[in-house]
Amino acid sequence: MSVPVPDPDEREEPRPSLLERLTAFLTREPEDRDELLDLLRGAFERRLFDADALSMIEGVLQVSEMTVRDIMIPRSQMDCVSIDDEPPAFIPLVLETKHSRFPVIGESKDEVVGILLAKELLAYYQSPETFSVRDTLRPAVFVPESKRLNVLLREFRSNRNHIAIVVDEYGGVSGLVTIEDVLEQIVGDIEDEYDFDETVDNIIAEGHGRYRVKAQTEVGDFNAKFGSRLAGDSVDTVGGLVVRAFGRLPKRGETVTLGGFRVRVVRADSRRVYTLQVEKIAAAADAAGA
Repeated sequence: MSVPVPDPDEREEPRPSLLERLTAFLTREPEDRDELLDLLRGAFERRLFDADALSMIEGVLQVSEMTVRDIMIPRSQMDCVSIDDEPPAFIPLVLETKHSRFPVIGESKDEVVGILLAKELLAYYQSPETFSVRDTLRPAVFVPESKRLNVLLREFRSNRNHIAIVVDEYGGVSGLVTIEDVLEQIVGDIEDEYDFDETVDNIIAEGHGRYRVKAQTEVGDFNAKFGSRLAGDSVDTVGGLVVRAFGRLPKRGETVTLGGFRVRVVRADSRRVYTLQVEKIAAAADAAGA
């Protein structure tokens, strides 16, 4: 008895993998970066990958063209610890800013003597009389403003360092940059334990007259909370007011005054503002959000 042989034309072909589909789509070699981006966006429109993947690919391409100068925290906004201070003098700063690492300076910010890890302060509470800030310092890493971010990221990974001090062409300190700052250019904002949970309110009291505010908070909701009259004629959110006040996307740590409020950018990347710290400095007047 003969066994029927299936018709080759009727056999079910295996579904091509994502890589195979992308390869087929990108068979035509792009001439430049813009054409490559157009091809990738076309692949996204054909649902070969999702929006998050496209955003990260664009971020990777962007990082290769950006320098430390583009994302660094400026010198004026660096939170530093003085080598001459005892822990009781700077622990309030550590608690307020919630950073995990602090540059330790001598007479000025141009004299960075090392990096203090906040967790090292646990030893101070265990034995205050023998604790020495100088003995706990990690070496500071210095990088030029012109260093490309992809090179910096590779160095961060190889030396397992998380923070670098940025210097200008004359050797003076111009700011600092962290590995998180670089990664956020690729994956967007990285949340930590001090960021908002999606289930909580947009405005949270921090104490001492300060509030943590999501940038996406509606201007009307902000006014209702604080009894203010910030005007959002052309924008809908508090983040929009902040961007309009700066005339650009602000960097983390930058501060602006909106009406009777001092607003500090707590979290931001090259694409958007995420979180703000708001402090009422005067009775909120009728303001135009400037």
